Amino acid sequence: MSTRPEAPRGTRDVLPEEWRLREAILAVAARAFRTHGYGRVSTPTFEHTEVFVRGVGESTDIVRKEMYSFTDLGGRSLTLRPEGTAPVVRAFVEHGMHKLPLPVKLWYTAPMFRYEAPQSGRQREHTQIGAEALGSDDPLLDAEVIALLHGLYADLGVPGVRLRLSSLGDAASRPAYRAELLAHLERHRGDLPSEARERMADNPMRLFDAKDPAVQAVMAGAPRIVDHLSGASRAHHDTVLAALTAAGVPWEEDPTLVRGLDYYTRTVFEFTCDRLGAQSGIGGGGRYDGLVEALGGPATPGIGFGTGIERIVIALQGEGAQPAAPGLDVYFAAIGAEARVEVFPVMTRLRTRGVLCDADHQGRSMKGMMRHASALGARTVVILGERERAEGVATVRDMGTGEQRGVPLAGLEEALVAGAGVPA
Repeated sequence: MSTRPEAPRGTRDVLPEEWRLREAILAVAARAFRTHGYGRVSTPTFEHTEVFVRGVGESTDIVRKEMYSFTDLGGRSLTLRPEGTAPVVRAFVEHGMHKLPLPVKLWYTAPMFRYEAPQSGRQREHTQIGAEALGSDDPLLDAEVIALLHGLYADLGVPGVRLRLSSLGDAASRPAYRAELLAHLERHRGDLPSEARERMADNPMRLFDAKDPAVQAVMAGAPRIVDHLSGASRAHHDTVLAALTAAGVPWEEDPTLVRGLDYYTRTVFEFTCDRLGAQSGIGGGGRYDGLVEALGGPATPGIGFGTGIERIVIALQGEGAQPAAPGLDVYFAAIGAEARVEVFPVMTRLRTRGVLCDADHQGRSMKGMMRHASALGARTVVILGERERAEGVATVRDMGTGEQRGVPLAGLEEALVAGAGVPA
């Protein structure tokens, strides 16, 4: 075993270059949520395990195979957050947010943890941006949530994005459909592997999501829920489609789309990105009208989505997107210990005023400091050596034009503030 420590399998470090791209993504997302009336929320990294067992569903792969659960010193079963919706709904219930003007619109960004095979853009620890709108069953809210995510991808310039959507019906739709689906599966029981036969009893619709070719072959001839919607669910679904069309959001109806969580009802949707290869899902969500009640709250409809930051980053980098250079307003190239001490309080005061600045800490030569300033994207370099100190004038160099000018040390701070374009 190597003596050099490494990140655990299925996790990865995010270095400053990628963080600059992530910060740009988050800034665009925050603006989009603000314009749609969403407030930011955060929940703990770990929750009581029952939040996910009751909320996500015991039959899901997440609960059965993928959760990082542990017993704490008080004997409580806790789980690292594998998805974002159930914790936000738990917070909604716990804090009585159903008493607020509805719908309550919330957004978040947080790490998620799932024990699954690591893949491109989906590590065992990955980061999501998510949104939840609770308190309305209006199909136009469904369309608004979907259009928000579509617009976010467009604003970021994510290429090759396609929207698939369907309806899973409601309580009035499902019993008759479930019976017909089970009858189909029973006729093909001998063609199904043992795990699929076990899953039939829990949630037969989940078999549409199976990757096993034998299961896929059976499900290819299975009845579709969209052909068995109640009148209310059909009207809801048709309104969502009409609203998206009117808003110019292109969509493809996919009757096999079920998503991976048991709480979904009616609208479900998924965005894929051609640049991501076989694992093309970049984000998605749906309506979950029974989840609040399942977690102890009053009957409250809701809809939301999640999108992985890592997959957005991969898609953008595939298009040649580059993170912004670090970018400094001012770099101080001070020669000698006395000069470095002299510029230190100036640099400290500039930072408190919002000027981005830095200096050499490696004892570089003047030539080395100029290379360092260039690598950091500095727009201005302040040169202070023995001659400048003796004359009481710093040399200020514009790194874009190469022009240099002398600035009296007594007025250096104000001159740099003005040059950086921050308020005086």
